[in-house]
Amino acid sequence: MKMFRKYGFTLLELMIVIAVMGILATIAAPNFMRYMAERRLNGAARMVMSDLMNARMLAVTLNRNVQVTFSTSASAFYTYDAVGTAAVRNIQTGFGYQDVTVSATSNLTFAPTGRLSGSFGSTVTLTSTALTQPKTVTVSSAGRVAIN
Repeated sequence: MKMFRKYGFTLLELMIVIAVMGILATIAAPNFMRYMAERRLNGAARMVMSDLMNARMLAVTLNRNVQVTFSTSASAFYTYDAVGTAAVRNIQTGFGYQDVTVSATSNLTFAPTGRLSGSFGSTVTLTSTALTQPKTVTVSSAGRVAIN
């Protein structure tokens, strides 16, 4: 008598595994969408922070004022201008943060010393359409940039 060895899975076992994976994916999808929205908001905040630090560095390096202007009409644009050549940033289309908007309490001017010129500090607020909690990037009068 010959013995047959069983290799692989039966169709029933495969269907059960697929059903369990489908249930787990249904449970995990909303949490994953929230996680991705949080990552986009954090990434946009880090980008704004690094651009503000770059503008401060340009002011010190070039020994002249560098102004960072936030657009009031299009909430995704901001520019920083050092020597007549403005670096325009659009965080929604250029960097993939399509659900993030930027607003600031005031435009910023970094002096050649690295401090804010004529200001007691400023706050840049980043909001996401998918989240309720915004991120803020604060700039102190000394020019220190931090994410809160």
